[in-house]
Amino acid sequence: MANFLGNHDPGATVGLAGRPAEGLRVEDQVVLPAAFDPAAVGAWRQAAAAHAAGRLAPGRIGRSPQQEAATRGGVRCWVAAGDPDAALAGLHATLEALRLALDRVALLGLRSLEVQLARYAPGAGYARHRERFADGGARVVSLLLHLNAGWDPADGGALRLHATDGSHRDVLPEGGTLVAFLSAAVEHEVLATRRERWSVAAWLRDDAPG
Repeated sequence: MANFLGNHDPGATVGLAGRPAEGLRVEDQVVLPAAFDPAAVGAWRQAAAAHAAGRLAPGRIGRSPQQEAATRGGVRCWVAAGDPDAALAGLHATLEALRLALDRVALLGLRSLEVQLARYAPGAGYARHRERFADGGARVVSLLLHLNAGWDPADGGALRLHATDGSHRDVLPEGGTLVAFLSAAVEHEVLATRRERWSVAAWLRDDAPG
């Protein structure tokens, strides 16, 4: 298991990238429990709680300025490469390294990255949706990284991944679990949580950085 808290190990990053790349070759979604070092996950969770709280705001629905808590619960903020918090900047760097490695392995034309941190308060969830807009868009692969410690099924808040055959898979948001899926293909939702829930969404895009 790679430790992404400090300097990146390029070989380890490529090794991690191979796991979602291999999974996405045969299906449109893959779940990787314990993909990241627990120390790194804990540092990101602490940084999110301590330093991102004042930046969090309700998310928008699609490209509209509308905000609707019943559809898209939780509050969010963007995380950039130059984030003022060192741990969150490290999180972005980790996901950027993963983008580069995944692109080399999977050859998907992943040219840029956007990262968003989300906190769901008890009772919040996110209705069923796709990550890529109906009129197109640049998101190719979506990554969801969970940051929560000691999650129990009774806590709710599962990520529900829908398959085209009508079945679904529920993924507990346990810290270190990484979910990768094709943005245009997989509908998903966040079931109502019963405790505070932290996660990171990263979208790997086929357009150049803005």
